[in-house]
Amino acid sequence: MLRARAKKSLGQHWLADRRVVKRIADAADIAPEDTVIEVGPGRGALTDELAKRASRLIAVEVDPTLAVSLTEKHHGDANVTVIEGDVLEMTAEDILNRGDGGLPYVVVGNLPYFIGSAIVRKFLQAPIKPERLIVMLQSEVAERIAAAPGKMSYLSVEMQVMAETKLLFRIPAKAFKPPPKVQSAVVRLDVRDSPDVEVDDMAAYLRVVAAGFAAPRKRLRNSLAVGLRIKGPDAAAILTDAGVDGDQRPQMLTLENWRDVYFAARRGERTDE
Repeated sequence: MLRARAKKSLGQHWLADRRVVKRIADAADIAPEDTVIEVGPGRGALTDELAKRASRLIAVEVDPTLAVSLTEKHHGDANVTVIEGDVLEMTAEDILNRGDGGLPYVVVGNLPYFIGSAIVRKFLQAPIKPERLIVMLQSEVAERIAAAPGKMSYLSVEMQVMAETKLLFRIPAKAFKPPPKVQSAVVRLDVRDSPDVEVDDMAAYLRVVAAGFAAPRKRLRNSLAVGLRIKGPDAAAILTDAGVDGDQRPQMLTLENWRDVYFAARRGERTDE
C-alpha cells in the first residue's frame, strides 16, 4: 500500500484519533437504507469506520495517490467504491451513479478548510439533496453555519434557509496528522424538504441578505444602503416598511426578518418604477 504525505496545497490534515472517528460515525446516524458519500477520506481512518456501518459507501478523493491506496485497501469490500476526482466538479447524481449508490444518501467528511463551505453549499443546492451532512470544518466556519440570531452572518442565513444546523463538538489539533494551526469542529445539517422561508425568488432573497451584510459592523440601515447602493434614507424606508429596527446590527436578524426586508425591498423597487 502506498504511503502518502500530506499536501499543503490540498489542505490535508488526516484524522488519527480513533475516538473522534467513532464519534463522527455515530453522529452520522447511518440507517440500513442510507448510501454514504464520504468527501475527502484521506488515508481512510473514517472510511474504515463508515464501511462497517454503511450498506453502500462512496469515498470521493481528489488526491490520485490516496485514491489508489484506498482502492487497494478496500478491494475486498463489496460495499465500498472509491472515486478519484474533485467533488466540486461532480454532481451528486454522478457520484451516486458511479458508486452504485441510491437514495436516501448522507454526506460525511473531513472537509478541506479552504473549500469546506463551498462543498456544503454544493450539496444543499443539488437537485438531489442529501438527508443530512455531518462534516468537519474549521471551527470558525462551523460556528457561523450554526449561529443563532445575534451572531448570524450571510453564511448562517444561506445554510439555515436550507437546513437545520447544529454544532456537535470541537476537535483538538492533536487529533490530526499533521496538526492544523486552527481548531476544527463537526457540524450537522439536516436538510429541509423546502426552504425555511417562503419567498418567490430564493436567489434574489439571498442577494438582499448579502447586501444587508455588506458592512456588518455598521448599523443595519447603513449596511443595507452600502449593499444595495442606495441612499441611507431609502434603506431606512425599506426597513421601516419591513418592521425591522435599522439601528441594530445585521447579525441580529432572523431568517424571517430578512424575508420581510426582501419583500419590502421588492415593494420599494416597484414604487420607484
